[in-house]
Amino acid sequence: MGDTDKEAIVLLSGGLDSATVLAIAREAGFALHALSFDYGQRHATELQFARKLADAAGVRSHRILKMDLRVFGASALTDERIAVPERSGEAGVPVTYVPARNTLFLSYALALAEVLGIRDIFIGVNSQDYSGYPDCRPEFIQRFQELAQVATVLGAERGQRLTIHAPLQYLSKAEIIGRGLELGVDYAQTRSCYQLDAEGRSCGRCDSCRLRLAGFAALDRQDPAPYL
Repeated sequence: MGDTDKEAIVLLSGGLDSATVLAIAREAGFALHALSFDYGQRHATELQFARKLADAAGVRSHRILKMDLRVFGASALTDERIAVPERSGEAGVPVTYVPARNTLFLSYALALAEVLGIRDIFIGVNSQDYSGYPDCRPEFIQRFQELAQVATVLGAERGQRLTIHAPLQYLSKAEIIGRGLELGVDYAQTRSCYQLDAEGRSCGRCDSCRLRLAGFAALDRQDPAPYL
């Protein structure tokens, strides 16, 4: 392991938020390692865009880790029998919540951090738009960072501080897009839809699409991604 003081791992889905986080981490001077997940999501076409974003950012490495969360189901994103909601106002935790997904993702990122000797991990969670998701809340990020200190050789044995960065935590979708535009993010190369077709076109109806479209509309800009 070499000098990795300015290296970081970025969780990269191919969506708007993670693309913005990638740009933020790069602008902060980090050399980047991207980590994406093929977890059985119905919108796995997003991974094509994760590859494009990683290539454009010149990351040092990009790993796509395969796991199958369809064996658990219980989410509209991993169980084809559950319809993706196309109207707002769903009470409680949305059916698009994938149980423990961010816990799993960050655990793998933590393992990679140990292997590479990296102390910084970036994730694009946002509690403003997704406050219904328990693993997008500030409390979750804080507790996971505390866990990282006692669950790793880097933290428990070497006394190094591991940091989970969530730079979008308190931003609105419009603020996220505005920040990304300042950093030169090409949002035409991102997708946020839960129901992407094989050609990478978004449905324009699911909750993720409507949040994204509203964010661009608030900035009086048109979303460059294609829609059905």
